[in-house]
Amino acid sequence: MHLTPDNRLKKLIIIGDRVLVRPTRPNERTQTGLYLPPGVQEKERVQQGYIIKVGPGYAIPMPTEDEPWKTQEEQVKYIPLQAKEGDLAIFLLGGATEIMYEGEKYFIVPQSAILMLEREEDL
Repeated sequence: MHLTPDNRLKKLIIIGDRVLVRPTRPNERTQTGLYLPPGVQEKERVQQGYIIKVGPGYAIPMPTEDEPWKTQEEQVKYIPLQAKEGDLAIFLLGGATEIMYEGEKYFIVPQSAILMLEREEDL
């Protein structure tokens, strides 16, 4: 089965409170004009990019009651992340892990390393 660019990331599952970010190119502006000047990127080790996938969030351990009819999946609940797919994230590179997937560069970023999100809301 050949994967198209649209569905090739479907195989990736992001764990916990992390997000997958496709970095923007230097000086790439958003529709609202937000961008990081090169000096900020170099000095502060800050990067921006679009969130492609998000993990389930912060795990909340469930009380262990012996209820054999419950499935294993019901044992863990999550507090969802603030970050959503499609958001522009400005994040600290120190907390991020750079990966290459299918020839493209991405960052896996814990939500705690994200400084700000820009969301295109349909008003």
